[in-house]
Amino acid sequence: MTTSQPNNPTHGVTLARMLEELLEAYGWDGLAARLDVRCFSHDPSIKSSLAFLRKTPWARERVEAMYVSLRKRPADDRPRLFPKRNAE
Repeated sequence: MTTSQPNNPTHGVTLARMLEELLEAYGWDGLAARLDVRCFSHDPSIKSSLAFLRKTPWARERVEAMYVSLRKRPADDRPRLFPKRNAE
């Protein structure tokens, strides 16, 4: 039986999806700057980061907090990998 959790912004979102969205927004360098863990700064990969985050509760909590804060921002305020092009 599935229960609804309207006050839980991470309900139904996998850790892999959170990490993918954070990577889209910040990239590996941005994640390493915001959260000083080796899996983001030295030879980063999704697989190694997920393994580390799944066994390290404090790091997972920080990643989840970053994800929640990213999702709460209006779309125009979110960081971009590529700047908007001017329509000319």
